[in-house]
Amino acid sequence: MLILLVFVGCESTRKAAPSESKISVVFDTDTNNELDDQHALAYLVFNQDIFNIEAITINTTSSGGNIEKQYAEAIRVLQLCKADTLPVLKGADLSFVEIVPTLDSTTYDGKDAVEVIIEEAHKPAAEKLVVLAVGKLSNIALALKKDSTIADKVRLVWLGSNYPEPGEHNQNNDTVALNYILNSPIDFEMVTVRYSKTSGTSYVSITQEEVNNKMPGLGPRISKPVTGRHGGEFYCFGDYSINLFEHIDYHGDPPSRALFDLAAVAIVKNSAWAEVREHPAPLLVNGVWIERPANSRKIKIWENFKRDEIIGDLFASLAQ
Repeated sequence: MLILLVFVGCESTRKAAPSESKISVVFDTDTNNELDDQHALAYLVFNQDIFNIEAITINTTSSGGNIEKQYAEAIRVLQLCKADTLPVLKGADLSFVEIVPTLDSTTYDGKDAVEVIIEEAHKPAAEKLVVLAVGKLSNIALALKKDSTIADKVRLVWLGSNYPEPGEHNQNNDTVALNYILNSPIDFEMVTVRYSKTSGTSYVSITQEEVNNKMPGLGPRISKPVTGRHGGEFYCFGDYSINLFEHIDYHGDPPSRALFDLAAVAIVKNSAWAEVREHPAPLLVNGVWIERPANSRKIKIWENFKRDEIIGDLFASLAQ
């Protein structure tokens, strides 16, 4: 049973940690796909005592429209969170294999996002830059292709795959980019999805009733309303969340919707909210995972997420 914290006002009252102790993050997202990206982005914004958000980079997957629609949804969320001064850069509309031949041009697809990932990776820092990728992997794969020296400067945390089973939206939208990263030396962590299973982020789900009971009024209130992607006008993210949940399909018993991407942000904030293990990097061939047990290149696999803690922290973060 989740505990609803007492709402004490719109503005955050938490004291921020010193900036040098925060986790530097680039958030890479197909924001207009489903509704988990929006909640993950809002959650990240409302945890800026933990995270330094260096940039938000956008990509396009097969749901949610082109790069302009993905970008527009990110801007809506940031406006509702009073965080629209954060840098938002458009990234890959096309796939890795389509863009690579043009990387030496001055106007290649996804350039703004790719360049900011490279720039942020090279900034002097005590810890690696965390790229939190919750869409396809095109932007970060292109950044690695453009500048391979960032591999030892980045910790890539990716929400994707049903590993060891086939399929999954983010994975299928650019399998070449995924394999390129699996064969690179970058620190790579797969935050598993595993549709309909309790071991993946599919388990981090929420019912419409929970949203309707706990989201109203949450987050800072803005003076000028934002028009949502489904219409309507909204003055805070909590009310927009309710609207998003009114326009989505539900699954399971009781009917609920997974907030996959939220879990990826949560485990970077608190690694105790899931289990992680090291594994020789596999490869995806014709949609099937091929194990490479002798592979010296290792990746990390996240599974068995603590649903109540993660969803509870979402509510707590917005309430403050």
